[in-house]
Amino acid sequence: MPLADLLLPLARALDPERAHRLALAALRAGLAGRCRAPDDPRLAVAALGLAFPNPIGLAAGFDKDAEAVPALMRLGFGFVEAGTVTLRPQPGNPRPRLFRLAEDRAVINRMGFNNRGITPFTARLAALARVRPLPAPLGANLGLNKEGALPERDYPALVAAVAGWVDYVTLNVSSPNTPGLRALQAPERLAGILAAIRAAVPAAPPLLVKLAPDLAEEDLAAIVQTCTAAGVAGLIVSNTTLARPAGLRSRHAGETGGLSGAPLFAPSTRLLARVFLLARGQLTLVGTGGIASGEQALAKIRAGASLVQLYTGFAYEGPALLPRLKRELLAALAARGITRLADAVGRDAAELATAKGP
Repeated sequence: MPLADLLLPLARALDPERAHRLALAALRAGLAGRCRAPDDPRLAVAALGLAFPNPIGLAAGFDKDAEAVPALMRLGFGFVEAGTVTLRPQPGNPRPRLFRLAEDRAVINRMGFNNRGITPFTARLAALARVRPLPAPLGANLGLNKEGALPERDYPALVAAVAGWVDYVTLNVSSPNTPGLRALQAPERLAGILAAIRAAVPAAPPLLVKLAPDLAEEDLAAIVQTCTAAGVAGLIVSNTTLARPAGLRSRHAGETGGLSGAPLFAPSTRLLARVFLLARGQLTLVGTGGIASGEQALAKIRAGASLVQLYTGFAYEGPALLPRLKRELLAALAARGITRLADAVGRDAAELATAKGP
């Protein structure tokens, strides 16, 4: 049994933020093990002009400062997204700011983009470039400082800083924990930011935008249209939610911040399917929110995702989750007679866009 799996019970007994720091330290020290089995070719994905060995990625938020990218890739992720990183370092919000909702298989966070800033982030990326090629694509998730930020200035500067070191970039305009950030999803604001990026960094890597799950239905079409018109490569659907679905059992359910994990699966999958129908094949979609099984990963793909991302499920189960998800995903494809993952993308979007559920 890998040492990482042995450490999981200890980590669960710790304060969640301290446990997270312990996990990163174990990864940096090479204690998390590696996946030695090659990925089944049926799981390979071609998207964003990149080759992904499998569709299962690590979402932003786990490795904010790009400290453990190679170790995370060795676990078997199909891609890793580091960040969220801001121009200047910032401590984030006061503690406590991270809460396990174990009974609900969920997490609430109000971290507030705590990170060391873009300068050490890009230094680590440059160091990684000396040991390339990495076994999977690497993305950078970019956000704004809580104070003194100018979106049309700061996002282009961040994209320019990472452009030579990553395979794609994601604009985080949907975290609920930075005041005013979600307002940048408004089509006119988003269009201005995207235009500023294109002007400043014409040869930028593929650009993705991460959306909130709490968008009003009437705003969604305009946001999708804005992104397609601006040449955005894809959308990540979705970030954490401010909603609190009925039936949450944890004593932490009333904490402020973004909710992730199992309660987000159904609403984020519905939103993903709606975005797929609106995008009409013009955007690559990444599905995230509550994935903890191969069937759930396939549901995201059937809703329109070419790729999926994990966070909360990985935090609860550790590295053992990845091989299980891959086995279950292959079994789910075989049970439906699907031989290529690409053939499942969006095939049930119309049904899933109106699916009932929490």
